[in-house]
Amino acid sequence: MQMFLTAQATASPLMTLVFPVLILGVFYFLIIRPQKKREKEISQMRESLKVGDVVITIGGIKGKLIKVGEDEIVLETGPNNMKMELMRWSVGSNLTQEKNKEK
Repeated sequence: MQMFLTAQATASPLMTLVFPVLILGVFYFLIIRPQKKREKEISQMRESLKVGDVVITIGGIKGKLIKVGEDEIVLETGPNNMKMELMRWSVGSNLTQEKNKEK
């Protein structure tokens, strides 16, 4: 019994170092890496906006882009062609781009 306890005591410091490193590795590959990839895709989508694209904002407003500036966009929406000036970062998805990917 005494020999068994000694063997466990020498393996314990190694396990205390391996376990946290293993947990960090799992977090990186399952949470951090996919999130960074998604952020990069969204950033590329927002940079590639052009006049005529149909977009949905993060607030749920759907409309057609009629003007695209460096930081601002003008969205035309509704039956009366109401125009709204929004920030570029407010675009949540580009329906035109998604439709082209399906084809």
